[in-house]
Amino acid sequence: MAAADPGWDPVEELAYLMQEAVTAEQAARVPPPRGEPTPGGDFIDPMESLAQITAQLPPPRRSSAGHRKISGRKLRLKWLRTGSFVIVALVAVIVAMVSVFGGMVAYRPLQNITSGSDHGMVPSWPLLVYGPWMVASLSILRTALHQRRAVHSWFIVLLFSSVAIMLCIAQADRTFTGIAGASLPALASLACFQQLVRQITLTLPPRQSTRRHRQ
Repeated sequence: MAAADPGWDPVEELAYLMQEAVTAEQAARVPPPRGEPTPGGDFIDPMESLAQITAQLPPPRRSSAGHRKISGRKLRLKWLRTGSFVIVALVAVIVAMVSVFGGMVAYRPLQNITSGSDHGMVPSWPLLVYGPWMVASLSILRTALHQRRAVHSWFIVLLFSSVAIMLCIAQADRTFTGIAGASLPALASLACFQQLVRQITLTLPPRQSTRRHRQ
């Protein structure tokens, strides 16, 4: 029987064997880090595979539905605004024609009112009726452009329109057709002018401020 090696320690040898066994068991349980191949086979990183699949996909298309919707809305608003301005211009021309013809019809009866006075017939006397009416009408148009109310100006227009109607009826025949023919010019001018102001108010965009001013 051979003598034991004096430098050999059985306890140290046992600890060394146990340490090797624990190291081998941990290596079998813990997987290798990403990007490093496993022993015995090729390891493919899932992130790299996902990146390759994403690179092969076609680029996403930008949706132009919202842009088309906005463009269509702007085009529609443009056509509506253009149509509104055309209608307002046409209404303004008709109002001017009706006012001129109504003034020409009512001018002669208003002149005849002063024929019985000492000064005789005064050609410019109807301007005392239609002058304030015209000034108040221009004031109403100005306030309509600024989207304000003109109560006083409307009162003046109604007052002098009533004066013109009564003076024309006083010079007309006492028949239904005579009274209707005498009152129709002033009424037609007043109705057309009111519709013109209404069209201007509808054409202009709404104001941001909610405050209302009276003239």
